[in-house]
Amino acid sequence: MQPIIVWSIILVMLVLLAYYVTRMAKRNSDGDGEMDLGFAIMHFGRAFPNEAIRELHSTVDGGAVFLRLHDDKTGIMRSHSRHYTCHLIKPGRVRVAPLDNPKGFSAEFMDAPSNNGDFVFRTEADAAEVSLWLLGNYLATADKEEAAEPLA
Repeated sequence: MQPIIVWSIILVMLVLLAYYVTRMAKRNSDGDGEMDLGFAIMHFGRAFPNEAIRELHSTVDGGAVFLRLHDDKTGIMRSHSRHYTCHLIKPGRVRVAPLDNPKGFSAEFMDAPSNNGDFVFRTEADAAEVSLWLLGNYLATADKEEAAEPLA
């Protein structure tokens, strides 16, 4: 094969690769806020390998994902521009306050102040569910056992 043909093929491949990479970069910087939930599962699983994830909800802007864990624990994965933090929320170590928007709330994390902020979800139901997860962190073990007993 002649060298001119080989170099032409290589040049075309490089142009196609450059086009593909710029399209992907543009798509990632659209600002639509969609964090890949699989990405959140992978990174939270790496940070806390012994915690089984049951359910997760992301915020509208994609800046945070709240995770409900196997034994009624709650976790958060928060985006900080170019890196992510994963935090396991300890019982009684978060304060939640309502926002004017019924689809969100404000949370203050005592153990991880860098995760503090206002969190707005797609629906009111998502916001209510996540706030219930956080409230579940406030329940003492005795309260959970009492709630599990059948009513007489």
